[in-house]
Amino acid sequence: MKPKRFTEEQIIGILKQAQAGMKIVDLCRTHGISDATFYNWRTKYGGMEVSDAKRLKQLEDENKKLKQMLADTMLENKAIKDVLSKKW
Repeated sequence: MKPKRFTEEQIIGILKQAQAGMKIVDLCRTHGISDATFYNWRTKYGGMEVSDAKRLKQLEDENKKLKQMLADTMLENKAIKDVLSKKW
């Protein structure tokens, strides 16, 4: 996965500039992003503060770990059931 060019703080700062009245086309040109990227950021981070974005990132990481733990447990459970279902 390629590294991100902008942090959550920078993204929120860019979105606040747009809310302050700067034209989106000019904003995208100065920061070197596409219109699509800006609108994706606005859907994800619109109306957030920096602390909210950090909390969101923390919750996403925790959710990822929990999903991985669940997948590992389900795989182990299936392997045990397969072993126990064989007739010796």
